[in-house]
Amino acid sequence: MATLPEITALLGEPRFNWSDPAPWIELEQELGIEFPADFREIVDAYGSIVVNKQLYLKHPADHLLHDLGAMIRRDLELWREEDMAEFLPSPVGSNAGQLMPVATATTGEAVFLRVPAEPSSPWRVVVQEFDSPAWTLHEMTFSEWLLAYLKGRDVTVCSRNFAPDRAFFEFLP
Repeated sequence: MATLPEITALLGEPRFNWSDPAPWIELEQELGIEFPADFREIVDAYGSIVVNKQLYLKHPADHLLHDLGAMIRRDLELWREEDMAEFLPSPVGSNAGQLMPVATATTGEAVFLRVPAEPSSPWRVVVQEFDSPAWTLHEMTFSEWLLAYLKGRDVTVCSRNFAPDRAFFEFLP
């Protein structure tokens, strides 16, 4: 699994550094899941940000404009619609094998975490290209996927057009 220091080395020092678990606990109780530790650690470190002017990550404590919980509820509703469900490899939701929406991109991709079948199994990343019926399963944790993205590797969401010199982030307004 990729580590926060590896991500920080490419993305820059985090400035959010959230430490209160209450918003996560509330959201996880509502959804009936426990998010993977690496996802929580990254989002707690950086907060609600846009990476490379492309990839949106949101925090559950940002209740004004960029609340992770509000985004997830909205996206679950969208992807449960009959005409949208056909674009994913499995249903959205919190049961084993289902997909939990966790991020979006300005280039039309939706990023999901696949709920593992067993609690000890790793979460995996699925990226759906919104402008086509294509989706890609990445056999990696969220931190591994984000690290690959930051390095400019093709993980369905490609960053080189948006960050040709180096990865960067900005807080969401």
